[in-house]
Amino acid sequence: QMIENIKKARELVAKADAILITAGAGMGVDSGLPDFRGSLGFWEAYPPLKKLGLDFESMANPRWFISKPSLALAFYGHRLQLYRQTVPHEGFALLLEYVKQKNNNYFIYTSNVDGQFQKAGFNADRIVEAHGSIHHVQCTVCDSGITTAKKIDIKLDEQKFEALTIPRCPKCEAVLRPNICMFEETTWDESRVMMQAVRFNKWLKKLKENSQRLIIIEIGSGRKIPTIREKGEYLAQSHKSKMIRINPRDYRIHERLGVGLVCGAMEGLRELLGKT
Repeated sequence: QMIENIKKARELVAKADAILITAGAGMGVDSGLPDFRGSLGFWEAYPPLKKLGLDFESMANPRWFISKPSLALAFYGHRLQLYRQTVPHEGFALLLEYVKQKNNNYFIYTSNVDGQFQKAGFNADRIVEAHGSIHHVQCTVCDSGITTAKKIDIKLDEQKFEALTIPRCPKCEAVLRPNICMFEETTWDESRVMMQAVRFNKWLKKLKENSQRLIIIEIGSGRKIPTIREKGEYLAQSHKSKMIRINPRDYRIHERLGVGLVCGAMEGLRELLGKT
């Protein structure tokens, strides 16, 4: 079955004029990034939070920036360092090489906040970061807008899991936070993502006008937070296009929509783009 599915998937990609890559947390696992699926994986990455009984959902909440900024910034400061140091795995390079063959007629729609696609060489103007980016910050209080986190360096006390430096807003001195959509969110500034979405929608419109064949490659997007899966399935139906779902666990897809490959991101991309 798998061999048959790979063959089908390769045929779909070969016929396409344009490629939409939709990616969830599973895209980064082969680069060594933690997949926060379930509390155990999360606590392995953050032992101090296990002691406090805090899982990913309770930690990824804007209230900590008000009630305990040193803890919130320890968590996000650690992730910022991790993502800065991470080298994107070979699958990114295979994809980049492939979209060049399609005249760079591509877009990326991802729930990942890690900036790995930009790091791997994809054009920032062809990426929608649906949940924001850890490489950008906003104020927790005033509306001073979104700025880059390039100059922000958060020193950590790893034992106590506390941030020793608290970045502050140049306008009002309040604590800065990542420009990421968290759980129970009310203050996220989504203007940057809105601009990305405008470019994305223009691209989709152009595909329809020029009757270009779209293929959607979904990578590492689980059912727990289904933003990416739902977006891809909706677009596959509205553009009458097919979808290739690469996932080691949640790989099932209706055959009317496309084909599922039961594997991780890097292995799936090697199989699909013929580099095995």
